[in-house]
Amino acid sequence: MKLRLAAVVTSALVVTSLAAAVTPTGAATANTAPAAPAGLTVDDLTHPLNTDLTPRFGWLPQDSDANEVQSAYKLEVRDAAGELVWDSEKVSSAQQAYVDYAGETLEPGSRYTWRVKTWDRRKAPSRWSAGAAFETGLDDTDWGGASWIRRPPGTAGNPAQERDEWTLARTEVEVPAGKIVSARSYLSASHTAELYLGGEQADRMSNFGYPSEGYYQAADVTDLITPGETLSLGVKLHWFSGGQGRAAGIPGVLLKLDLTYADGETTTIVTDGSWKVRRAPYVMVGTRNGEGLWIEHLDGQAAQAIGDWTERGYDDSQWSGAVVVGAHPVAPFTRLEGQQTRLEETVVRPERMLRAIDGTPVADFGTIIPARPGVHFENGTAGRQVMIRAGYELADTGRVSTTGLSTQSTNMSFPYTQAAGEQDYLAVGHLGFRYLEIPGAGEEITAEDVTATVVHSAYDKDGAATFESSDATLDDVWDLMDRSLRYSVQETFVDTPTREQGQFLHDTANISIGLMSSQRERVASRQAIREFLLSQERYWTTGNDAGRYNAVYPNGDGKRDIPDFTEVVPDWIWRYYLETGDKAVLEDTYDNLTATAGYIRRHIATSGPTEGLVTNLSGGSGQYLYGIVDWPAHGRFGYDMSTAARTTVNALGVDVLRKVALAGEELGRPAAEVAALRSDADALAARMNQKLRKTDGTYVDGLLADGTQSAHAGQHATSYAVTFGVAPEQDVPALGGRLAAQGMKQGPMTAHVLLEALAEADAGEGVLNLLTNEDDYGWAGWLASGGTFTPEAWELSGSANSASHGWGSRGILDITESVLGIRTTAPGAAEVEISVPATGLTHAKGSVATQRGRVASDWTRGEDGVSLRATVPVNVTAVVRLPEGSYLATGPGRAAPESLGTENGVTSYRIGSGAWTFTKGQ
Repeated sequence: MKLRLAAVVTSALVVTSLAAAVTPTGAATANTAPAAPAGLTVDDLTHPLNTDLTPRFGWLPQDSDANEVQSAYKLEVRDAAGELVWDSEKVSSAQQAYVDYAGETLEPGSRYTWRVKTWDRRKAPSRWSAGAAFETGLDDTDWGGASWIRRPPGTAGNPAQERDEWTLARTEVEVPAGKIVSARSYLSASHTAELYLGGEQADRMSNFGYPSEGYYQAADVTDLITPGETLSLGVKLHWFSGGQGRAAGIPGVLLKLDLTYADGETTTIVTDGSWKVRRAPYVMVGTRNGEGLWIEHLDGQAAQAIGDWTERGYDDSQWSGAVVVGAHPVAPFTRLEGQQTRLEETVVRPERMLRAIDGTPVADFGTIIPARPGVHFENGTAGRQVMIRAGYELADTGRVSTTGLSTQSTNMSFPYTQAAGEQDYLAVGHLGFRYLEIPGAGEEITAEDVTATVVHSAYDKDGAATFESSDATLDDVWDLMDRSLRYSVQETFVDTPTREQGQFLHDTANISIGLMSSQRERVASRQAIREFLLSQERYWTTGNDAGRYNAVYPNGDGKRDIPDFTEVVPDWIWRYYLETGDKAVLEDTYDNLTATAGYIRRHIATSGPTEGLVTNLSGGSGQYLYGIVDWPAHGRFGYDMSTAARTTVNALGVDVLRKVALAGEELGRPAAEVAALRSDADALAARMNQKLRKTDGTYVDGLLADGTQSAHAGQHATSYAVTFGVAPEQDVPALGGRLAAQGMKQGPMTAHVLLEALAEADAGEGVLNLLTNEDDYGWAGWLASGGTFTPEAWELSGSANSASHGWGSRGILDITESVLGIRTTAPGAAEVEISVPATGLTHAKGSVATQRGRVASDWTRGEDGVSLRATVPVNVTAVVRLPEGSYLATGPGRAAPESLGTENGVTSYRIGSGAWTFTKGQ
């Protein structure tokens, strides 16, 4: 078994291999000094506003010479006055990401600038980079007396806590005169808050976690504050109570506003008991579904009566005084982290306006989008209720369909009570939808009157992967997966942006792994890893619970897991490390991962009919008991859930032990510890081959409690055995052929496992067919049926009715690796593989923005053979694998690659940085 993810070397060996392997054999002797480094980041962001006091720096070395590496760097950090606070001195290292700050202690809430220079392999220095900036955030002791405030609970005649609470809070302050050079807001809330300064929206943040694990968000608000004038401050707070992806807690908002003047003076404005509060103009009308989302009903008449509450001079004398929970930190709000994820918002208009049979205007946005709807009314009538409704499909009447399958069993309405005259309705919450109807408006509604604010996590602006090929259907499948991934992260990774806006573990791992490659996503993935590890530390630390993770976190129903969701965590974290080279995360998670390995080891039976196999892996309930396998039930394609030792669960168990061993080896853990993990993994794999294989080499679904084999041998069992390195290497090609012949017999949740198994078996044509067959289950078939977002299941039904489920988009990585042929093979992309997979395509072109820069490939298969153009960034080694033959190969300055010879029908070369061409010789 070619365990490709195990192709890893230590950081020290990376430097050695780069220096040794990319020495050109035909390059000119002249050397051009490197250009100034580019792509400067701090904690993977270009200008973060709330780093901790030990930020981590990254950059991209630049050099026009072939085969270049970074041999050293020097980094300087200066404070706002320009004083040097850290000079790294010249460091001999190829490290260009996650370089830890090691200077004098930084001040919280302060701005710093930094720059870096590098040296190439011949010790020539670059110029200094352009200056970049970052700002430190706040610790829990740095809030300057800011207090958590809230509205008095309950309403007149109903003192009980509202379950869906909307609050307006405001105050006014005199801003001292002088020149303001910086104004920063630090905002936290339970659960969401919009901040207004001087009548303008200044920030919006969400904080759905447990109060002791919460976040605050920083924003640059300098342009919204005028010195020497009265400033109005307002906050709109929405608390949901508990639900999927939301811990309950209590309502509350916390704000600190820091103003810095040119003369060095500062002014701080905070939330405290002087603020006034009142109920916001929203009507509590019930839940959207059973997941804790609430229907958002804005009362425009009430809003009109309240007036412009965010403006200066507003009369709030009839408002209540704020209830002060206490100065931060105070129970239950005892801990806050700076949130580095941000929402990106884009306002779009419908692609077309439709008219239902009854004349109702229906906006069609072309594809499913996660968005907040908006409608402009020219002539509203006071008291008229307009039932704005979003949806996924249209009914035969031309109206938005309200069936369970068309709405994900969700009430997707946005009821709005009009005021008189011209007005704009803008939703606060988002849903996933394609269509929006506006019935009973009493006036013509055109495309110019309807908007949707598309919301998703902000991604690296230079991080998007690219792909195109000779197969138009495959290109459409790539677009489907790419769009679905981007739209599956809002405040957190989501199960779906409609029904369950919660962070489910398997969904999150799938989406994260896809996005790390397709968008160079890092920040949301680190945040999600942190939160799921917190779930272990909160709920799963003792006895048989130890080592597990919540199936969804944060969550209103507390402790709940699914066994094979827990099993995907080590692979997820290892893949994060492989993509990023971020060893600190590997170190921080290792104890959790070893606990997960312990969870697997405890369930390997030591006696009885299933001896040596993971048996009845504890966790889950109902259809999730001992492992979900796939979802929904019909997506298991008959998998035998009565087995006590399930093949999928055991194969994942092998992967858990191997991935934890890889992490331990990379961290320099004791050799005996690593060897024991590998030994246990190998023993488990051997037992699987002894007990779970049929005579033809395929795998049954598992063993029954009495030790007999299941009578069913589904595609899941064999694909898992191949992908996770259980199947004997000599069996893999034949197993790949059998898997390919079966078509798609796995759900979107696990379809990537099947793609990886086919690629491992060198069944490239099977990979392409699985991706592009419009007549079978799969992505192409879903597109052919009108889908615009990957689904929860290939056939929607019952509770598995989400037509906007990102977990089926992880296959984008398989397109990159197994169709385009770009694969990361060493941590942080210090080494990559560039190949021309034999899938049946005649052409593919694309690129991946790795941690060390963009790797590109453009290849063609013709009658004369294969030609390839590849681009490799500085500080990266690439192994190029081509069909057996003789090639004319050249790089920059006529540099020649290093030949690695021919083996098993593959001719290989090693190259370094620059643009290279390989053409089949005649």
